[in-house]
Amino acid sequence: MSLEELWELFPIVLVPHKKVWAEWARCEIALLSELLTDFAPLLHHIGSTAIPEILAKPVIDILVELSSDIDRTCVKDKMESAGYICMSLSDKRMSFNKGYTCEGYAEKVFHIHFHASGDNDEVFFRDYLNSHPTEARAYEMIKIKLLSLYPKDRDKYTEGKTEFVNRIGLMRRHEV
Repeated sequence: MSLEELWELFPIVLVPHKKVWAEWARCEIALLSELLTDFAPLLHHIGSTAIPEILAKPVIDILVELSSDIDRTCVKDKMESAGYICMSLSDKRMSFNKGYTCEGYAEKVFHIHFHASGDNDEVFFRDYLNSHPTEARAYEMIKIKLLSLYPKDRDKYTEGKTEFVNRIGLMRRHEV
């Protein structure tokens, strides 16, 4: 399937916040915690579904922090054997998806992001937006604008949020 066909099947959508997302995240975190128990993970619900006041793509993002000396091949094998699809793999990060079907999105869709312990700017970003509603609304407006420009181009949609995300990230670096 071409990238264009994938984006057609899985378009970007923004929907009002759903309270059930927090429960879905808790359940998935519990499942992942059990699956990865040998690796002592730290797990966090991140992304826009963790920010109750804004529109979000109905995809639950979970950050898994693992020690950098963990055998990543073993983690990858465990994730794939549990039904997760490896979407990216680099020296420092891995990501997996769950909830994509041949007909489109399942009811519950998850993106699982693996980072080394301490590589967790997404947690700061979530907490910052949750405690600064004006900034959360500004982020939401950027997402709405980008959706109107790039409804089926995830790369450009994501790229368009980078400046805002980096600005918030700079605040964290200045706090340290």
